[in-house]
Amino acid sequence: MDAFFAAIEVLDEPSLKGKPVIVGGSSRRGVVSTANYEARRFGVHSAMPIFKAKEKCPQGIFLPVKMERYKEVSKRIMDILSDFTPLVEQVSIDEAYLDIAGTESLLGSPEEIARSIKERIGKETGLSCSIGIAPNKFLAKIASDMHKPDGLTIILADEVDTFLSRLPVEKIPGVGERTVEGLMRYGIKTIRDLKRFSKEQLLKDFGKFGLRLFELARGEDNSPVAPYREVKSVSSEETLPSDTDDLHILKKLIISHADKVARRLRREGLKGRTITVKIKFSDFSAITKSCSIAEATDSSKAISDFASELLINYPLKRKARLVGVAVSNLEVRKKESQACLTMQGTSGQASLLADEQDKERKLDKAVDEIRDKFGGKKIKRGNG
Repeated sequence: MDAFFAAIEVLDEPSLKGKPVIVGGSSRRGVVSTANYEARRFGVHSAMPIFKAKEKCPQGIFLPVKMERYKEVSKRIMDILSDFTPLVEQVSIDEAYLDIAGTESLLGSPEEIARSIKERIGKETGLSCSIGIAPNKFLAKIASDMHKPDGLTIILADEVDTFLSRLPVEKIPGVGERTVEGLMRYGIKTIRDLKRFSKEQLLKDFGKFGLRLFELARGEDNSPVAPYREVKSVSSEETLPSDTDDLHILKKLIISHADKVARRLRREGLKGRTITVKIKFSDFSAITKSCSIAEATDSSKAISDFASELLINYPLKRKARLVGVAVSNLEVRKKESQACLTMQGTSGQASLLADEQDKERKLDKAVDEIRDKFGGKKIKRGNG
């Protein structure tokens, strides 16, 4: 999708059309989530600190992230894509791969299918998208970025070598600043340059990713379009209004984010065994501390307690600018009746534990229902 968050804001408020719109954190310490193309002309881009975006584009209209609204539109778009093929792999809120092999007899040529998708998305959502068509996912991803906004780029099989030869290495998905710097040290600026290096050289200098670079330089990508992507972890984090090492403030924030993670786990029918606390410091360095528990949980209290303990047990030597909580090692939650049965034991201790966990489940359920009805800010977990 083209400048997805900002495009939705303009769709919802037509008076913003033609103006530079920047969606992101509301404080100066936040970062840009999306900037529309009018704002990008001033040098504003995603992940840029808000204060810098305001320096570059003081006349810009800065709006907070409205994630629930964006998710609502995203679902409509993914439903449209699923009408064209069952092989749809959603990779983010505004991006997906489609495998359209074998659909030509029903839907027409790849170009006709792409134009039909663009037409339906435009008609049903009022938004534009850019589509790349190619023999594999790697090439299709690059093609989709070539002529934004509202682009359509096709790379035929016999055009792959010519297309890749002049492409800068930073266009390769997964190649960040550090990898670019490493490649530049060897005089590698384009994919044509990259092809001069053997598999062994790239493995030696770039490890496992070196093998990936070797394959991509030749336009090779055998990864399938996977309709279902297993959720690896659930997390929540925020950049603080000001740096702090006040444990009371940090614990309060950790509890809040643990509660958000737990609620999402319950909503998605998941539980997790590993709880992680993330802290980023004022110098942008970061640490993570984790613990694994014997029985997977989706309890707000349990996740909050373990996360708080991880925070308290780590002595802060610098002020924190960001905190977050994540839960991983996920499994699908069993039905409550089954869970209750497994907790029943012959000892009084097991019975007490079962009663306590049953109370926590009922409390979480009640709080979730209140939040669903009245909004998330109406009720919060206490900082005990």
